[in-house]
Amino acid sequence: MSNHYKPQEFAEMIGVSVKTLQRWDREKTLIANRHPSGRRYYTHKQYVDYIGESQPKGKVVIYTRVSTSNQKDDLANQVEFLKQYANSKGIIVDEIFEDIGSGLNYNRKKWNKLLEDCMLGHVSKILVSHKDRFIRFGYSWFEKFLESNGVELVVVNNEKLSPQEELVQDLISIIHVFSCKIYGLRKYKKKILEDEDIAKIVQDRDHIERATEEDI
Repeated sequence: MSNHYKPQEFAEMIGVSVKTLQRWDREKTLIANRHPSGRRYYTHKQYVDYIGESQPKGKVVIYTRVSTSNQKDDLANQVEFLKQYANSKGIIVDEIFEDIGSGLNYNRKKWNKLLEDCMLGHVSKILVSHKDRFIRFGYSWFEKFLESNGVELVVVNNEKLSPQEELVQDLISIIHVFSCKIYGLRKYKKKILEDEDIAKIVQDRDHIERATEEDI
């Protein structure tokens, strides 16, 4: 689902005419956003805000995550901690997401389902025990993304529920990926040089570069 809508699209979504949107923009009733080129657009948050009064308030969700199934005890600890936090603040929790997967993985099924619910305006607040329980890198971007959809992301910051060994595992995964890429490039280069025609082109290029350097 797109987060930006053209005036015609937005007008159809909320059941008014484009002329009405233009009038509201002039009257500052519903101000349009503008691209650098000056073209108007509306955001999904504006849509959620506009229809918010006629729809029930979004649900409050607890989101928990661990990297492997061997850490289910940690998962349970996160849930219990966040339940206690919610109770202490008088917050009623509507749903709990318990996810298993690396914080580097953007294809976590339950995490993506949660983001989809947020984009549909079904969620008003997400409780997490620590930033990296939600996402390892890029947290600020996702925080702003959720905010643009009217969702508050609350980080309770319990360091004990953010195992350091997970960070080590994620860093090892990054190193492994880049190592594979470097190995792949070397292997690819070797295959290229095995081709006589391409090898000759490479040799000629190197010869020209050396000759240019000597002239300089």
